[in-house]
Amino acid sequence: MLSESAITQASNSSSVLSDVSSPRFYDWLFECHGFWHNAALIIASFLFVLYLATQSKQSFLKLSHGRSYIIISYYGCLWLISVLNLAWCLCQAWECTAGKELAWNILSLFTSSGMLFLEVSLLAFLLQGNIASGTEALTRTFGISGFIVGLDISLKAIYLLGFGIPLFIDSNDRSHHVKWNLWVVHKLLLTAVYGFILFMYHSRWRERLPARPAFYKYVTIMFVLNAIALFSCGLAGNGGAFGFWLYSATVVCYHAFYLPLLYITFLADFFKEEDLNLENVYYSEMKDAGFFDADWE
Repeated sequence: MLSESAITQASNSSSVLSDVSSPRFYDWLFECHGFWHNAALIIASFLFVLYLATQSKQSFLKLSHGRSYIIISYYGCLWLISVLNLAWCLCQAWECTAGKELAWNILSLFTSSGMLFLEVSLLAFLLQGNIASGTEALTRTFGISGFIVGLDISLKAIYLLGFGIPLFIDSNDRSHHVKWNLWVVHKLLLTAVYGFILFMYHSRWRERLPARPAFYKYVTIMFVLNAIALFSCGLAGNGGAFGFWLYSATVVCYHAFYLPLLYITFLADFFKEEDLNLENVYYSEMKDAGFFDADWE
């Protein structure tokens, strides 16, 4: 006969297996938007947070030697919003869970607003051109971004809490046309701003923008993404099934890849430049100490 401990262990193992195969776990991973939608969001956001974590010691070291308050502030905001975005990706099942609609909308509001803050602040920094430096640029950039994002949050909060319109529940929702009108205006404004910057790059005002090809590539990518999102919102607002699918695809691309794109565009070059600066400092110190005198002899 089996011992009592063996029976207890077997029952515990079966309970774990039942939890893994429970409807709750199945709904979290497979239901709502489907497995590939959830997996793409979770894997991409988790890998980026993992990358930031593995590079954190080296990044903090470089930031401690630097004097750029803009980069330090932006790096801190990027960390905070990346963790918040990962939580949003892990809670995808809330969108289709009864009783979780309000929690999902509030989480989505803060996550999207945080990402919009990074997006607007980068545009504000970009439009300041070569004069953007020092604490003045930091105050001006974050002040403009905070004002715009504050208005955006207030308007969306009125829609959510005042009128009860579920802005962030998009599963074939044809009943709230006002919601899609708001998203059309939102995407239209962003598309217009990115389009204006692209126009500046091809006009006589190009010299007012930073001479960095990475910014131009970033603006082009964001213009295309927002133009597609604008088109999909228009289709979804008229009840087109393809519009819902296309809008969902743009949401996945934005939450999965925007933060890495922002890091590559704005922060990666700074850390590489810091490497070169440190090497120059070490070389100068060694040269002053006479380490290279034998080479001249």
